[in-house]
Amino acid sequence: MSGLGLFLIGATHHTAPLAVREKLALDPAAEAALGAELASLGGLREFAVLNTCNRVEFYGVAAEAGAAARVQAAFCARQHFDPAEFEKFRLSLGGRDAVLHLLEVSAGLDSQMLGETEIFGQVKAAYAAAQARGAAGPLLNRIFQKAFQAAKHVRSSTAISSGQVSVANVAVDLALNIFGDLAQARILVLGAGEIGEKTARAFQSRGAAALTVASRRGERAMDLAGQLGATALPFEQREARLAEFDVVVCSTAAPHAVLSFAAAEAAMKRRPTRPLFFIDLALPRDVDPAVANLDNVFRYDLDDLAGIAEQNRSARAAEIARCRALLSERADSLWRKIEPILAGAGGPADAARLRSSQHPA
Repeated sequence: MSGLGLFLIGATHHTAPLAVREKLALDPAAEAALGAELASLGGLREFAVLNTCNRVEFYGVAAEAGAAARVQAAFCARQHFDPAEFEKFRLSLGGRDAVLHLLEVSAGLDSQMLGETEIFGQVKAAYAAAQARGAAGPLLNRIFQKAFQAAKHVRSSTAISSGQVSVANVAVDLALNIFGDLAQARILVLGAGEIGEKTARAFQSRGAAALTVASRRGERAMDLAGQLGATALPFEQREARLAEFDVVVCSTAAPHAVLSFAAAEAAMKRRPTRPLFFIDLALPRDVDPAVANLDNVFRYDLDDLAGIAEQNRSARAAEIARCRALLSERADSLWRKIEPILAGAGGPADAARLRSSQHPA
């Protein structure tokens, strides 16, 4: 590859099932360590890492051939994942296609929950992390900034975010189908982060009154419980007291399951006639998948919820097409400005040209 080259490699829910994404997901420590490693990688001029429950993606600017392959090798080594196996699930894009992909991701058009808004904040966080480590230069700065502008434009000028487009809303609808009325349902929220809070508030908005929060960090559980008017539960009591709850929302960052089959089985022996509903929003998953084999137990994970949300997609086919057309136009405009610079040597003069071109596309 001569001069600069824009590339994207990764794996998403489109190509990799949940069981594979669990193995590829970077925990905070691994992401920080990998970021430090990539910062010193030969031939990699800029990079950003987007790491969510539905994707792990590396956006990079290569100064020489082979940089993308070295990024992939470093990632697979860090995750102890066979590189040949990774290529079965790999998403690999370059140039204008990589630009368009980032625009579609930022706008929620590439999400499992079509039109969901959480991804916008996640992309902004990925960009901020790249800036903090000094890995975002003039090219990624421009592309990410234009992605944010495009996402805001699409959300304000189309109906792509209408309907039940969040896992929280879909989860609450499922609970209503199971219990009919949430006024008497007892809800346990495991994990006091953003996802847990949003899901808890979604349950409250639909009539749930008895909420309990538990977190591996007790102070966070107490803080969120205070905000919600809920009860805090010591995290280590989660399995022993499982039978007390009807709905269990799981969104911890634990590296392994925090609710076992044995605990669910013991809980159902104490409440055999009342359903127990697990909503597993974590990656890696918080709930042993085998619990779904128990009578009167319902378990849904991210892929299950996305499959339900997919039913809304056909009703919004026209909006999807409109969004894609708007984003494609913006990708074309942006690419026309940066492609000549990418085709050059990538020296200081080219970087200056790129910075000077930063006006609305």
